[in-house]
Amino acid sequence: MSASEFDPRMHQQMGEVLAGLRNLQDAFHRSEAKSDASRAAMHARMDQLVDRVGKVEGAVTAVTADVSEMRPVTDDVKRWKLMGLGALGVIGIGGMAMGVTFAEAIRRIANVITGH
Repeated sequence: MSASEFDPRMHQQMGEVLAGLRNLQDAFHRSEAKSDASRAAMHARMDQLVDRVGKVEGAVTAVTADVSEMRPVTDDVKRWKLMGLGALGVIGIGGMAMGVTFAEAIRRIANVITGH
């Protein structure tokens, strides 16, 4: 091609194609940067979740151990309560019998004093 055959329109079109390719490259690089930032944020959130789940598992393990230690004490307290209620029932019946006996004794003493 000689200088006289230079086609400015073709030159312009090639410039436009090159500009389009550069725009595509820039858009691609921006997209890659956004994707990298998004992935980094996602990984950070996943790390936080893993940390939080680990703490929850530790707390559940501690609570389970505490409950296991408390169970025998709770069973003992329930047994004591039942024994106490039984003892109160026996004392109540004994007290009632004693009260009736005491009332009968006072009535007899009153009968002796009054002469009946």
